[in-house]
Amino acid sequence: MTYGELYRWGERELLSAGIGESGLEARLLLEYVCGTNRNDLLVHGDRIVEDDRQTLYGNLVGKRRDRIPLQHLTGEQEFMGLTFLVNEHVLIPRQDTEILVEEVLRNLHDGMRVLDMGTGSGCILISLLHYSNHCEGVGTDISEEALAVAEKNAERLLGRERIAGGLQTARSAGEAGEHGEADRERGALERTDDGSIRFVRSDLFEKISGKFDIIVSNPPYIRSDVIGTLMPEVREHEPLQALDGGADGLDFYRRIIRESRKYLSGGGMLFFEIGYDQGEAVSSLLDENRFLEVQVAKDYAGLDRVVYGTRRFD
Repeated sequence: MTYGELYRWGERELLSAGIGESGLEARLLLEYVCGTNRNDLLVHGDRIVEDDRQTLYGNLVGKRRDRIPLQHLTGEQEFMGLTFLVNEHVLIPRQDTEILVEEVLRNLHDGMRVLDMGTGSGCILISLLHYSNHCEGVGTDISEEALAVAEKNAERLLGRERIAGGLQTARSAGEAGEHGEADRERGALERTDDGSIRFVRSDLFEKISGKFDIIVSNPPYIRSDVIGTLMPEVREHEPLQALDGGADGLDFYRRIIRESRKYLSGGGMLFFEIGYDQGEAVSSLLDENRFLEVQVAKDYAGLDRVVYGTRRFD
């Protein structure tokens, strides 16, 4: 089959499976298999594709028909102009979350210390450090598998030399035993102001100490009773612990807001991504915990997407 014929076949297969952006996804999968770009479909559509690549493409289209996310098939997702590695252990970075990063960047100054609570792929924290100067970042997650992904992304996008204590994946942490885990925990306690990034396995603030200028989080915020209604790509292939926010979707906001005041410097800021209908509720939680200048920012669709506030000097 030619390149163009293979693309049209893939588009028909995905369309028949109810994939909304069938044309786009068929093209992206073909480019992934053949190492091409979007111009090849126009310029070299009559080129014959090798049999082994046709077979691989067919297998990937079949998996996408089974609603395995495109990003899990290609292993990557673009976010804030950067390409992040992703797998089934982390949430796939979404465009809405770029609003959160942009709001933080407006308030992020050189040399600040940032804590990313529930870092997942590391896309929020790594983007903040990539687009700032000499800021120190700490990313926490309860999942060792997620931290391994975040560390790989940090090495690729920021450089190995910026990872405090050197790169420590889940595999190397296991080899290091107790000392490796102790080093990871100590990383949360030390302040270096050298633009470094470090990752800590922690249940929220459990293993965190010291003060931060900014705390940012995209916590689980979907109500438990809504999980079953999500698209199969999400409910069956993304980590449940990164989605389920409890009965009203606010469990993690309550915990983080209540405990964060101990870890924020006076005048420090707390930023959250929220569900489209949670702006008022999360703002009220910040008000109740004596945060100042609480504001809500909207996404590109005009829906509430980010809530943030400032810690009092007390």
